[in-house]
Amino acid sequence: MGTLTDFVNGPAVNEERALANPFLRCLTRLIRAQDSHGAWESKSDAGLLADFILTKEQRRQIPIIGDPDPDMLWRLQIFYTCVGLVIEERSGLVTSPIMSMSHEGFGRVLFTTGRLVVLSKTLRDVHRFGFGTLGKLAEAGTKMVDDAIAVIDVYPNVARA
Repeated sequence: MGTLTDFVNGPAVNEERALANPFLRCLTRLIRAQDSHGAWESKSDAGLLADFILTKEQRRQIPIIGDPDPDMLWRLQIFYTCVGLVIEERSGLVTSPIMSMSHEGFGRVLFTTGRLVVLSKTLRDVHRFGFGTLGKLAEAGTKMVDDAIAVIDVYPNVARA
């Protein structure tokens, strides 16, 4: 039997805490905006984000080399679009994501504001794109946004040019 601490810090509480993260709130808004036929109206926010979760066991079952399917590419696009939107919300600057990817799932994503590249990320093995938990999903997106904001803070004149 678990302790009171285990109950208070259990999976449901951690999930609720993760869903309150500004990055995940933006991500769920973006996904819901893509639902033009109302197919996801009854899904919870956690249910919408479930496709972004890939446990270690699930990751091990996916071959190391493989081509990304259209659903995976859509999730990747939505994730990085969300990163750009949250950068915009926090900085007040228009942020342009630029994604280049080969059919094999390797590439790069850049985020620019003005004349400044605020974030550059190499993409590889995108057919295995996913995060262990909602908390790790929120943490990864938030870290990218924080890194971009730090660059903007160092070079504000170039970012606004």
